[in-house]
Amino acid sequence: MLQPKKTKFRKTQKGKIKGLADRGNSIVFGSYGIKSLQPGFISNRQIEAARIVISRALLKNCKMWIRIFPDKSITKKPNEVRMGSGKGDHEYWAAPVKPGRVLFEVEGLDLETAKEVMGRVADKLPVKTNFACRCDLVKF
Repeated sequence: MLQPKKTKFRKTQKGKIKGLADRGNSIVFGSYGIKSLQPGFISNRQIEAARIVISRALLKNCKMWIRIFPDKSITKKPNEVRMGSGKGDHEYWAAPVKPGRVLFEVEGLDLETAKEVMGRVADKLPVKTNFACRCDLVKF
């Protein structure tokens, strides 16, 4: 699973995800991709589940790129614990995603197969997504 090797601080603040993605909002490496339509946090387990779906559909001459990385530590306090006594323990790693961010890209598949695979990937993710093609020169 994806997670950073080393971080400066163990626990980070969640913060707010505001605005549209100004970086990573166009397909650069592959021909087809999946683009987020709403803000949210995507955990490392969800990224791994989506990666497995894509890798099962790829052939030998196809390629895949994961354009997000879970580098934010999400903490959680146990159930039925009183208020106070500090921040909770580390629960999982997540990637903050803004609307318009390209999450995954594939190369070497035909259009129909790519749409089907990206539809299955969208089912694994907690944010609404849209299929994107490099031929669409319109930015989000």
